[in-house]
Amino acid sequence: MSATLIGVGVGPGDPELLTLRAVRVLQHADRVVAPSIAPDVEGRAESIVRQAVPGLRVDRVLFEMAAGAPTRRATARRVAATIDEWFASTPRIAFVTLGDPNVYSTFSAVAWELRHLRPALEVTTVPGIMAFQDLAARAGTVLLDDVESLTLVSALTGPEAAVEALRDPARAVVVYRGGRHLPAIAKALSDAGRLEGAVVGELLGLPGERIGPVSDLSSSPLSYLATVVVPPLGAQAAGSR
Repeated sequence: MSATLIGVGVGPGDPELLTLRAVRVLQHADRVVAPSIAPDVEGRAESIVRQAVPGLRVDRVLFEMAAGAPTRRATARRVAATIDEWFASTPRIAFVTLGDPNVYSTFSAVAWELRHLRPALEVTTVPGIMAFQDLAARAGTVLLDDVESLTLVSALTGPEAAVEALRDPARAVVVYRGGRHLPAIAKALSDAGRLEGAVVGELLGLPGERIGPVSDLSSSPLSYLATVVVPPLGAQAAGSR
């Protein structure tokens, strides 16, 4: 029997941002799998799909959230081994993940390990709305126009990539996973003359959500699920457009 793994992006937090395609795939999957930090803890992606698709059965796979590539690889291998066993009875498995499954997602590492266990495995993905799109919409920020471009960086291990990206004033910048480095990112924005117009969203669509100017929320670190959006310098100066 052929096996199919489907990565399903569920968006940043608001269940109303789950796409119709995602709902259909979840309803027709033989098994739906969601990452969690403990067997009795409902993860954020699971919470979203339970609200959007009431009554859906969701099985949890445990992810260690400790930083470090070796830990992440070991966790992905363990989760892949569990899912590989499930294929015997449920050949079509959907794996739900925050945002989009192809951008900074736990899904990609698990899929990579499963392809080694099952070379014939079919892997597909359902795109999800990303946090920076939701944040830009809710903050009223036009992120790109005409021939402008965007750089998306991770600040998981530090603000250096964000600092480098900010050096191009014509480029919009999105910073993911940088909540604990927000004070340093705010300083870099100020040094680059780009603090005005920069917005940050924390836990979008989830309990504890905060949205506001970086200048107002950067006095202390925020959580892992914080996103910073910085429009091009020209757009900041022009205001709305």
